[in-house]
Amino acid sequence: MDVANLNRTRWKKKTPHRSPFLSICLLALLFFLLFFLAYKNIPKSLRTISTTTLTVPFPQCGVRALGERFLWYAPHSGFSNQVSEFKNAVLMAAILNRTLIVPPILDHHAVALGSCPKFRVLGPNEIRVSVWDHAIDLIRSRRYVSMADIIDLSSVVSTSAIRTMDFRVFVSLWCGMSINFACFNESDSKSSLFDSLKQCGSLPSGLDGNVDKCIYALQEDCRTTVWTYQQNNEDGVLDSFQPDDQLRKKKKISYVRRRRDVFKTLGPGSEAEFATVLAFGSLFTAPYKGSELYIDIHETPRDQRVQSLIENIEYLPFVPEIMSAGKEYAFETIKAPFLCAQLRLLDGQFKNHWKATFLELKQKVELLRKKGLLPIHMFVMTDLPRGNWTGSYLGDLARDLNSFKLYVMREEDDLVTQTAKKLMAAGHGMKFGSFPKSLDRVSKMENHCSSQMLADILLYLEETVCSCASLGFVGTAGSTIAESIELMRKFATCSSHGQTAS
Repeated sequence: MDVANLNRTRWKKKTPHRSPFLSICLLALLFFLLFFLAYKNIPKSLRTISTTTLTVPFPQCGVRALGERFLWYAPHSGFSNQVSEFKNAVLMAAILNRTLIVPPILDHHAVALGSCPKFRVLGPNEIRVSVWDHAIDLIRSRRYVSMADIIDLSSVVSTSAIRTMDFRVFVSLWCGMSINFACFNESDSKSSLFDSLKQCGSLPSGLDGNVDKCIYALQEDCRTTVWTYQQNNEDGVLDSFQPDDQLRKKKKISYVRRRRDVFKTLGPGSEAEFATVLAFGSLFTAPYKGSELYIDIHETPRDQRVQSLIENIEYLPFVPEIMSAGKEYAFETIKAPFLCAQLRLLDGQFKNHWKATFLELKQKVELLRKKGLLPIHMFVMTDLPRGNWTGSYLGDLARDLNSFKLYVMREEDDLVTQTAKKLMAAGHGMKFGSFPKSLDRVSKMENHCSSQMLADILLYLEETVCSCASLGFVGTAGSTIAESIELMRKFATCSSHGQTAS
């Protein structure tokens, strides 16, 4: 036997027995201390949000208790496309008797759909997630501008054709948060609370599938469906536009496009009828090869309510503040009959077609020259910076001071800045639609959002000025901006002096 080892063992100090209860107490104390420090660092304006964390699997479905059934969709691309989709959303909400969630105006091409004719588009779930996340980013960066802040919805809402709710109000209900969440600032953007706003969008985006009587997220898009309404014997039939054999083989496409009645598919008696939220993806459509890309509802003779709405939303004007400012520029700054030239030169398909873009303008200018209308006053709206006009037809016009007087509106112009401030003060986006009594009133939220950035309204003012051009309008072929201006001119918006900002 090893005596030395035995002695060491006998005289080795024994480790005292530590009580499990003491260990638990120490861990609890440490957890409480960490929680207290984290809570102290959360801004006071957001602590109300942290106390509303929901623990049941789909707490958002409790919104149904308000008695509202909502329609949400995912707008995308440029402003003109977003307005077009909004009109389609108004139509769908009216047909399906749902409250339309009015979206923000997204940054230009922040979300892109793809190509319907090529059957290459973002899926409905993907585009819904992208739009939800971008909308939350707009709130975080204080750049949120509602579609209702820019487009005058009074004619639609006043007729009770549809019910609306601002996206921010919907988010506060759906995510169980105070309306003050819309007053995030940059320092709050890194918090887990901000992340939870994005996570809250997974259900209406369709990432969790459909939930009975709560969410019905459509998976149909322009690759599979053309929505119709009250077109006899068409529900379920093949659409005239289908992918051709070459596209099927090259891209291995198996899609089949069918015409489906939206009321029969998503209205009373359908699986979607009792869902609190009916979520579309894109609602963009356009005529294509004798059909429509996604929505083919142009007249409804058997439903006069919807027919009247179709006629009413063909043209939705800008809000009075924008209309008044555009007219003021036309009549007080230009002060003469003028020509408007909308020249899109740098973006997408247009950057390689300068010659064709300038050709029509040259022809119009020569016609005015022959009439002896010199100098020709011309309002120019273009994405080409003035410093880069040298060497182009615009540069030639700018140098000929005897024959032309050119006008260009800039973001830093006082009229633009003052109009943006008036828009912020007006707060049209929160004036229309449902606002449950359980939420704080809008005025309370506005008091906390004093650092909201001014809206970028230059495009809307330029379009309004162009609608007043009495010597004519020359637009870029294929530009949706040009189409919007032509629509304004068709409805003679500039000749109406009854619309003034309060």
